[in-house]
Amino acid sequence: MSRRRVIAEVIGLLAWFALFTWLHSLVGRDHVTATANAATLQSIERSLHLDIVLPANRWLAEHAGLAHAAAWFYRAYYLAIAATLIGVHLRDVAVYRWVRRTMVAMMVLVLPVYWAVPMSPPRFALPGTVDIVALHGIFGHASREGGWTAMPSMHVGWSLWCAYAVWTLLRPTHPRLALLAWIFPLLMVAVVIATANHYVLDIVGSVTLVAVAIGLTRLLPRPGSPSPPTSRPGSNRTNLGSPPG
Repeated sequence: MSRRRVIAEVIGLLAWFALFTWLHSLVGRDHVTATANAATLQSIERSLHLDIVLPANRWLAEHAGLAHAAAWFYRAYYLAIAATLIGVHLRDVAVYRWVRRTMVAMMVLVLPVYWAVPMSPPRFALPGTVDIVALHGIFGHASREGGWTAMPSMHVGWSLWCAYAVWTLLRPTHPRLALLAWIFPLLMVAVVIATANHYVLDIVGSVTLVAVAIGLTRLLPRPGSPSPPTSRPGSNRTNLGSPPG
């Protein structure tokens, strides 16, 4: 990309993230419905023996060092998104364009879900939990704001997207190294549960969101944009003819 196109790309992404953040702030405001939905979700998790949030949260609250690290990890995912976008763009523009479309699809898909199914996180709706991020995070009790859109977890969703982007980039030339990217979302899953920010089923929702976004990106490529990249037999270059497997 030329310098002018790079600048335009950065401005466009910043504008899109600002729009998404603004729209996100407008949904999930029905606290009564969010609390009722959370009670229903808790009941489902108990019936499925997935109610692990409270014991995990209590364990983390008893380990101050780990709790502090978890709070920082929870907040720092924005840096991971930025680093992924920059790194993939510098390495392979075709892969960048592909994963950027997936990212945009995720953001478009999640807002109607937040509007239709507001969900109070465990730290609000599950008695006995400790708000780890509020106690140990750099923004203090800022975690108490905008907390009615827990389903799906975008912290997990973004971490999955980062892993998918890095995996797509590295898979053709470094397949084993590419697998290490999935450690990031696994750590994020542990963090959001132990900090009482999300339920287990919120994680299931995140996986579904990312999978649907990837599927839509494959089915609806933009006119004039490269097809999704994958490895070409016997070559270290990317093949623009078929989607990644």
